[in-house]
Amino acid sequence: MPSLLLACLAYLSVALPGSTLGLLWPSMRLSFGAPVGALGILLIPGITASVISSVAVGRVRLRTGPLVAASTMLIAFALAAEALAPWLWIMVIGTVLFGLGFGALDTALNAHAAERFGARDVNWMHASYGLGAVTFAAVETGIESGAGIWGYLFLTAGRGLPDETAGVAVAAYWAMMFAGRAVLGPVAGRLGPARVLAAAVAGVPLGAALMAVPGPGLLAVAGLMTLGLAAAPVFPLLTLTTGQRTGTVRMVSLQVAASAVGGAALPAGLGLAIGAVGARILAPALLALGLAMGGLYAFLSRWSGPSCGP
Repeated sequence: MPSLLLACLAYLSVALPGSTLGLLWPSMRLSFGAPVGALGILLIPGITASVISSVAVGRVRLRTGPLVAASTMLIAFALAAEALAPWLWIMVIGTVLFGLGFGALDTALNAHAAERFGARDVNWMHASYGLGAVTFAAVETGIESGAGIWGYLFLTAGRGLPDETAGVAVAAYWAMMFAGRAVLGPVAGRLGPARVLAAAVAGVPLGAALMAVPGPGLLAVAGLMTLGLAAAPVFPLLTLTTGQRTGTVRMVSLQVAASAVGGAALPAGLGLAIGAVGARILAPALLALGLAMGGLYAFLSRWSGPSCGP
């Protein structure tokens, strides 16, 4: 229990920066004189650092406690640099430092969870990310991050909702991430991780489809909530089943690195698409990604056998 509590607190400490960036960027970019789509480019150096850090941690055997403490301190320093950044290039340095700290932290926690936690506890650990925001490995994390980062702009500029309503909706999206992991974790412990994972993978494109359907703005909000609830247990359960199948920290670290790539590369691509086409492109893009994730999961289930499928 102490290790679970510390893991939850560690995730809680890094939840707010990632979940609020999409809300803050419309005003932040004005102080830097940058276009809206620059956020997508800004994520690239941070994700590169995160990937390098994740892979390095998987190859070097370090104790989890000191590694988590050092990573958290680096993240705190990065956030201080970003808060005081007078120019965009200082912000870039901050994202690199944040990526280094987060990559190491994420890998260490997920490797520890895969070895010692069950389905309920690993979902509680990831639920702390959603709680801090009220916050397949490449593709699923990209959907999760893309919806959280660009959801506010989609609801305001794309669907015409007032700023206040859109802000509450995005906060509710992250709350659904917390609720999904907190509630579906015990369900996965009872029914088996594979069954819950399959249902969650099917629910992601359903939520994206609701966002894409023309109609009242509240329908898009309902779709965003559905997507958040469905996406919530996917990554923690995928991490858990990977650890159970392989029994190696190295494989988990590679999976975390892949999720880091998706968590920044896909939102970056979505940002460029939004800058070129408009905010409405977010919903059909998430739908396409959700369908691709479902196809990939079906392929992996058939290839790896019962341990990955329902």
